[in-house]
Amino acid sequence: MIRIAETAAPQGAVALVPPTQPRHRSAPREGHGFALALLAPSSTLIGALLLVPLALLLIISLKSVKLGNIALILKADFTWDNYIRVLSDPATWHSLSISGAYILASSIIAFGLGLGTALILNEKFPAQRLFRTLMLLPWAVPGITATIAFLWILQPSFGVFNFMLRTLGFVAQDINWFGDSRLALAAVTFPTVWKTYPFFTIMLLAALQTIPRELYEAASIDGANEWRQFQWITWPSIRRYAIVALVFNAMYVFREFDFIYASTKGGPQGATDTIAIRIYNLAFETFDMAAASALGVLTFVLVAISVLGFVRWQMKVEQR
Repeated sequence: MIRIAETAAPQGAVALVPPTQPRHRSAPREGHGFALALLAPSSTLIGALLLVPLALLLIISLKSVKLGNIALILKADFTWDNYIRVLSDPATWHSLSISGAYILASSIIAFGLGLGTALILNEKFPAQRLFRTLMLLPWAVPGITATIAFLWILQPSFGVFNFMLRTLGFVAQDINWFGDSRLALAAVTFPTVWKTYPFFTIMLLAALQTIPRELYEAASIDGANEWRQFQWITWPSIRRYAIVALVFNAMYVFREFDFIYASTKGGPQGATDTIAIRIYNLAFETFDMAAASALGVLTFVLVAISVLGFVRWQMKVEQR
């Protein structure tokens, strides 16, 4: 309630004093100790599961041996040679460039498909719920199932994709999608897009449903067409969620391994040799555990710096 301060006001006038805000009281702390005691075992176990592998990875990356025996690795001397060797190897930078192209291409295409399906599913039409479920199926399919399916679909001799291209007259002979170094990266990007675009659909559909319909009705009355409505209402409302989805998807695609290894093993001629494939080949093909661990640590640092940079940029945008 607003009260009137007559003493401080000029003669014949009154001053309005804002109501006194109730003093904030901190939440009662009774029972916090008991709650923390209940959470301590699970927190300790989760912390150990996270920190022990990271500590072991860091220790192995600083050892001067190329062995797979953990006991012998731990007895070796510490050295920085593994990091120097990995960073000075042109294959590392080649794998990083392949990973960058793979993430960029798959994220842009999957984002476009996810945005399109989200806009469609945000409208009311018959069997809307059924189509929403069907659109999300690729995300729910296990990775190994999707891998086997696309290996058959893109098989050069009797794959259904080559059959469709021949039938429609686009090609005259079969295409070896995984055996041609010019096409292999596109061949592994296609299944990744199919697998990840439902993630964008979920995120963007949830964001679209928070936009009040009254904004579109007012814009329509003012004569704004659908593109103008998307430009001035839809995109500013979902932009923040779209950026978050892109970051999470990039982190997911960066560690993608199963389909690429099953189809090309990083070949042909290194055309699909991403960072994840290179770490695996170093560790289990050449048994160079120290170099693989060094590359793993560098990858972890790269992802952490990228995420922290994004969070800092997002906080600056929020403060504007």
